[in-house]
Amino acid sequence: MTQANMHEAKSKLSQLADIAHSGEVVVIAKAGKPYVDLVPHQERKVREPGGYEVDMTKFDAVDAEIESDFYGSI
Repeated sequence: MTQANMHEAKSKLSQLADIAHSGEVVVIAKAGKPYVDLVPHQERKVREPGGYEVDMTKFDAVDAEIESDFYGSI
């Protein structure tokens, strides 16, 4: 773990970014106390819509037990 104060981080941002990109956490301190962590960017997977084999918009069958929980005995 590397720690730098805010002023040092402003003047050495490129070097600190290289350290963070290599896998080490860089802590930037303000008034001597940890303030932010500089970590490498992580790509996120893009979600693809769909994936359901069943049409989720139509529910023809009604469960009698669930119906009685909502409406009581009919």
